[in-house]
Formats: sequence, C-alpha cells, structure tokens
Amino acid sequence: MTQKKDQTHGFTTSLLHHDRWRGSEHGAVHQPIHTSTQYAYRDVNDLVAVFQGRPGFSYARQGTPTTAALEHKLAQMEQGVLAITFATGMAALTAVFTTLLKSGDHIVASQYMFGNTNSLLGTLGRLGIEVTLVDATDVANVKAAVEPNTRMIFVETIGNPGTQIADLAGIGEFARKHGILYLVDSTLTSPYLLVARDVGASLVMHSLSKHIAGQAQALGGVVIDTGLFDWTGFENILPTYQGADSRQWGMTQIKKKGLRDMGATLAAEPAHRISVGAETLALRLDRACANALALATMLQAHDAVTHVAYPGLANHPQHERARELFGGRFGTLLSFTLDPKFDVMQFMNHLKIAVLATHVGDTRTLTLPAAHTIYHEMGAQMRAKMGIADNLIRVSVGIEDLDDLLGDYAQALAAMS
Repeated sequence: MTQKKDQTHGFTTSLLHHDRWRGSEHGAVHQPIHTSTQYAYRDVNDLVAVFQGRPGFSYARQGTPTTAALEHKLAQMEQGVLAITFATGMAALTAVFTTLLKSGDHIVASQYMFGNTNSLLGTLGRLGIEVTLVDATDVANVKAAVEPNTRMIFVETIGNPGTQIADLAGIGEFARKHGILYLVDSTLTSPYLLVARDVGASLVMHSLSKHIAGQAQALGGVVIDTGLFDWTGFENILPTYQGADSRQWGMTQIKKKGLRDMGATLAAEPAHRISVGAETLALRLDRACANALALATMLQAHDAVTHVAYPGLANHPQHERARELFGGRFGTLLSFTLDPKFDVMQFMNHLKIAVLATHVGDTRTLTLPAAHTIYHEMGAQMRAKMGIADNLIRVSVGIEDLDDLLGDYAQALAAMS
C-alpha cells in the first residue's frame, strides 16, 4: 500500500523510507531488483500505449521498475521533475550533449573540468559543436563568451582537482534571463550539499558511482530536469518529441535518442546498489567533509607542502561562496602540492591507509598524482591553464577515523622531510 510522505521529513528519513512510501511489492522496504529484459501485456493496446508515451515498461534498455524507482528517488533529492539514469556518468553527459545539441551550436563551459569531461568536449568540437572554455568562477567571463548560437552553459559545482567554485547562482540568473540551457555537474557536491535547482540549473547531472552510491561497487549516472527551463524556446527539440506537455520535451528527447538509441542503460543490480547506498549519503558526507577540512588544515601547516586547495580553508578564493552555497560543508575533495625538492611518487608510496587509486566520493580515502594519471592525456599546456602542477596530489577524503587519517599523511610527509 502506498503511504504519503510527510513533507516535514528530513533528507535521510525521506531516502530511507522512499521505496516503502512510494509503494513497493509485498511491503518490501527496498524496491526489488527486476532483471527481466521484456515486459508483457494481456491487452496489446496497453503495449501500444507504452510505445506511444504512456508510462510503463516494454524493453529494459529504456528502463525497468528498479531504475524507475531510483529515478524517482533522485528527482526527489534534487527537487526536480524528471530523472533518467544511465550506465555511467559519462554516458549521461554524452546523452545530453549529443541529443540536445547539433553541429553549429555553441557551448560555454568551465575550464576547470574533470579530465574525461574535457576529452568529451574535445569530441564535440570534432562533431561541429563549438566549445569555449572560460574561468567560470566569475560570471563576467561566461557572459563575455556567449555568442548568438550559444545553446548551453555547462559547469561543475567544484572544480576537479583545483576545487574552484563556479559562480553558480550568478550564471543561473544570467542563463535564465537569456533563455540558455544551464547544465550543472553536481557530482562533487551531491544533493546533500547543493540542490542545483536553487542556483537556477536547468539540468543537473551526477556520476552516481561517486558520493550517491558511496562505496565503489556500482557505476551509474543520472540527468535530472529541475523544471525551470522553458523547452518551448529551445529550437533543437525534434517535432516527434513536442508532445502536449512541453515540460517533458527535453527529457523525452534525451531518453529516446540518448538512452534508447545509444543503449547506455543502467542495469537493475547496480541501480539497486546505488539506491541503497544513497540512504547513508548525509552520514557519509558529514564525516568525510569534516575529515577533509581537518586534513587540509594539517597539510597547510606542514613545511613540505607549498599549497593546499580546499574550499573550507579561509584563504581559498571562493571560501565565502562555498560557505553560502554548501551550508557550511566544503566537500570531500582537496589537492595539495609538495615542495619541488620532494618526489611525489616516493611520498605516495609511503602512504599506508590512503588508497592509491582513481575515483572520488568513496568511503575510503583515495589519492593519486593528478598530472601523471587522469590529466595526463590533456597535455602540459591545458594542465597549466587548469593549475595542475606536476607535483599536485589529489585526495578524495573518506570516512576513516580522523587520527588514523591524519597520522598516515603525517608519517608519509615525515618520511620525505
């Protein structure tokens, strides 16, 4: 039986009881995993209706009851109207770009982008979609880059690995006034630190593999429509997808062209893992954000460290902006540079608790030399523009006991100095 959620319930309570309140089979507290690839109907007219737009299931490439339950939960977390899940976060971004943009269109994007995302933007350029990268920490730079054919503005909430904070609200207001689609990648903040709708985002994207799932056991991505964008003014919506309800035009096109046609479908089992993982999002982030601030403070005071980038530090260029936007939490990502006289690789090999691995948003602390790994492909010139030095170390802080975490980095630094 479906139970209505009292809107006074908090973030975690709503996540914990989402499936039960929404209505799950046999009173299960979690939506069951539906592994069937096809769905049958007693009346063929019902099958036809699903193909023609009525809610329902036909073939698992376009979704299952398990992914639908996760999508409903994610839309609720972002206070949005619709969500579409994908096999990975990069699949979600690719779907948005390739289904809503065409050759001759223009994007203004932050220059402080995740390495793979930067590579994807380069691919768009080869498809005839012009991309201009700017320092999005100042909305004036975004405004100056807009052209008559600009169809989208795209930023990440926290730059990776430099932790730059875009002028999220300022860009949102500008995009609204000019009718430009505003896409925000909120992977590094999650809906717990920031509801992207509050800064005027039209669409918000998450790599679900990171904070929302939380334990490096499932890949997934999502795109959520916040309900703020007027799709009737967006010229790239195909006539086929201009249905009676214009609020669904954009997401219908993304689902049909980006999910159905491209096939980057989130399977039921990882969808279930992500959904269960989301239940502890607030608890994990409270702990990890506190750990990150303590580690950043310790590193900043050490003689072997020349610079620490973390929004929670008072000397961070966007510290006050981060405080205002993220409710006093500053994320789990930080980076620091060692004094050039020390060997980065040798330092990292002295770490005993921190995991030498890529990924962010895990329960474990992860660390890697950014320039030599995830940003190696972009080349020295682009790394310099992003502020990624050869001796920069990226840290995704986890939920370890604080004394153990601080002690690990302290002993590694002591071994160097």
